[in-house]
Amino acid sequence: MLDSKQIMEILPHRSPFLLVDRIDELEPGVRAVGRKCVSYNEPFFAGHFPQEPVMPGVLILEALAQVGAVAILSLDEYKGRLVLFGGINKARFRKKVVPGDVLRLELEVIKVKGPVGIGKATAYVDDKVCTEAELTFVIQ
Repeated sequence: MLDSKQIMEILPHRSPFLLVDRIDELEPGVRAVGRKCVSYNEPFFAGHFPQEPVMPGVLILEALAQVGAVAILSLDEYKGRLVLFGGINKARFRKKVVPGDVLRLELEVIKVKGPVGIGKATAYVDDKVCTEAELTFVIQ
């Protein structure tokens, strides 16, 4: 398990854009499972939406990508590098994410060829799928 301090040793993201609180499972280069505790104090809730706060889907995808980046950057050969989005395919949003939810973020690396890879990403709230996508990433 990695706490937020250990995650920040791997990822360059910082508040308010670090969207992973901890990593519960990690197989470097293969998969990672992380967690995000969604609080009403998140800065995006001030405008999305004040009357009915909903976590933006694009930020759920970013949180999933950050979990995947931890999996990739945990490999010795990629330590200290950046992982950027190369594409998002088959994204589906099945359930709203609201304050008080705990997101379980899973990313399985499906393929890596040179600096480009693909991951299967799934986010859950209470064991129900809320978001899923295929994320393409580029290692720089």
